[in-house]
Amino acid sequence: MAQQQWTAVDTYFSDVLIGDDPVLAAALAAADAAGLPQIAVAPNQGKLLHLLALTQGARRVLEVGTLGGYSAIWLARALPADGRLITLEIDPTHAEVAAANLKHAGFAELAEVRLGRAAETLAQLVADGTEPFDFVFIDADKPSNPVYFEWALKLSRPGTVIVVDNVVRGGAVADAGSTDPGVLGVRRLHELLAAEPRVSATSVQTVGVKGYDGFTLIRVGS
Repeated sequence: MAQQQWTAVDTYFSDVLIGDDPVLAAALAAADAAGLPQIAVAPNQGKLLHLLALTQGARRVLEVGTLGGYSAIWLARALPADGRLITLEIDPTHAEVAAANLKHAGFAELAEVRLGRAAETLAQLVADGTEPFDFVFIDADKPSNPVYFEWALKLSRPGTVIVVDNVVRGGAVADAGSTDPGVLGVRRLHELLAAEPRVSATSVQTVGVKGYDGFTLIRVGS
């Protein structure tokens, strides 16, 4: 019953504040047609990312975990015409669908999908001396969250905002005895955040069409 109510509320908010969006609908349809898992962020969560990046005044955005490009489109919409979005994806099919969706959305020149293991791609970005990013969204395999955060920090500047998705794990994050790799990854991430003087962070529980979950919001200081 609770899940039905959460879904109904999400649907209400999305209908009222977002409405029909043919580009985003087409992106989801293309992902479904290609057999991608239906784990993209919800519409209201996508718009939250958009508003956070917009409020940040982001010109450069990094995304770890592309899937079909749904959240990437939301993020790209927050960027100025000369902005840049780099999104990282390990699965060739996912990357192909995402690139096509970004092109259909009008962001072929602004957004780049980089194929490969994210940890290796992030390391290469650092090695290349890539200009720091203003906003980072991490939504990939949860056991690697600590690694992704550490690389994201190297690719940040004072004031950069980092968002890490799916950190509640259905409440299992509070279980100190858990052996689940995803839970362990999220708990290790929070241990790193607590010990890292260069960042300030908080985590928030959420409910909605995606069930019981939450995200971590991080701001990089000096």
